[in-house]
Amino acid sequence: MANKNLFATLVGKLIPVTDSVNKEQAPAYALSPKHKLAQYAATGCLNATFYATEQEQLDVVLELCRVIEPEFLAKTAVYCREKGLMKDMPALLCAALSTRDVVQLRTIFHRVIDNGKMLRTFVQMVRSGAAGRKSLGSAPKRLVQSWLDRQDEEELFRAAIGQDPSIEDVIKMVHPKPKTARQEALYGYLLDRPYDAASLPMLVREYEAFKKGESQDVPNVPFLKLTALNLSNKAWAKIAERASWQATRMNLNTFARHGVFTRPHLVRTIAARLRDAEAIRQAKAFPYQLMVAYTMVDSTVPNEIREALQDAMEVAIHNVPACQGKVYVCPDVSGSMASPVTGYRKGATSAVRCIDVAALVAAAMVWKNPSAEVLPFENDVVALSLNPRDSVMTNAAKLASIGGGGTNCSAPLALLNRRKAEGDLVILVSDNQSWVDANQGRGTALMQEWARFTRRNPSAQLVCIDLQPYGTMQAADRIDVLNVGGFSDAVFGVINQFREGTLSADHWVGEIEAVRLN
Repeated sequence: MANKNLFATLVGKLIPVTDSVNKEQAPAYALSPKHKLAQYAATGCLNATFYATEQEQLDVVLELCRVIEPEFLAKTAVYCREKGLMKDMPALLCAALSTRDVVQLRTIFHRVIDNGKMLRTFVQMVRSGAAGRKSLGSAPKRLVQSWLDRQDEEELFRAAIGQDPSIEDVIKMVHPKPKTARQEALYGYLLDRPYDAASLPMLVREYEAFKKGESQDVPNVPFLKLTALNLSNKAWAKIAERASWQATRMNLNTFARHGVFTRPHLVRTIAARLRDAEAIRQAKAFPYQLMVAYTMVDSTVPNEIREALQDAMEVAIHNVPACQGKVYVCPDVSGSMASPVTGYRKGATSAVRCIDVAALVAAAMVWKNPSAEVLPFENDVVALSLNPRDSVMTNAAKLASIGGGGTNCSAPLALLNRRKAEGDLVILVSDNQSWVDANQGRGTALMQEWARFTRRNPSAQLVCIDLQPYGTMQAADRIDVLNVGGFSDAVFGVINQFREGTLSADHWVGEIEAVRLN
């Protein structure tokens, strides 16, 4: 017999050799710099994760910002803000651009820095020195001044919440020149300097009158500007009636505690708001935020509100593809998936774990594809049956209730190969730190099992959704493999394009490259 090591099968030769190791020191494929930045931009929140500290994440991103061309940095910032709905990372990319290419920064600034919180985050990051400068400098200063000049005075007042820095601090830093009497009065009011009270925006005058007890009319200001005040039940009802979609989602228990839901018309109003498709899109809601709201509401919140949250979920996951053929969804339920999806942050750690998001993706795929089979895995595949007629919330809760053990990303495909199963699409949701299946063969165990699967199913596609930014993957990018990071419903849109063959050769990186900057 010929030497089997020299005369390997064609399938074996097509499996790429690994060129890296993951956080468990098991074989892996290193992401290209652009793909690595895309992964961090879509999943990294600059907080500690199961395998990496916040400083390690920051160091990696800043090094990538030094070696990748500024145009791609700009496109990534726009993509992860507008499609991925991220906050810290696009602000950091803008801060990095302030030292690399001010022209590119100017092109994207108002698209990425699109509200007061984003402005404060950008200023904080620039002044920290982490991105290469310790002061705003002339060009960033002009951009911040331009941002302030663009704001309607009442909208700027609404944005004046939060600290370190506050909007007031930002105004002091950049010294914008008031263009109108209203703007001059508002700046004086915010900075606690002399101002003409008669020139203040009407909203500010209404707020001051309400705060001093001179008026019982609740002003239309952000929730946080009111909650510190001693409010009556009637005032709480007015706040609930006017609350934004996100403020409503986050304060259902608070509304119940203050008797809001004792008013039947408000129950109907709030339920209608929560399920309103346009309001959900404008709020840029993550699907998992709805799952958390649903699981956290207490028994005093009416069933009509709970049902509205379930309706809202189906709107929030409208991008879930309905796929032709057989679909397998493989959520990772190993121990590391208990990590908060946005990382550990002192005093502000999210209650949402990676396993919750993986479960939600699986439940959403089953909702849109009733014949899809779910194969949760850790050391091996965990037996679990889902009813496609159950709600997304119910099935996600079932999946999220299991977990623990090691990570074996190849386990679902190994099971399918033992079954000699046929299939068209396999979706794996994980942090990709597989180690149980580490071996010395060519490539990773996942790629070896995928090679066996595609021998029977030559047109099958594999999608690996990465929920944590560690810079490696278990499946190498190629025409039948997509590696994508993130946990907004934008991921479903990318899967749709991949299924339809409309992504570029570089798959997800190509999606970012396609962003128009003009």
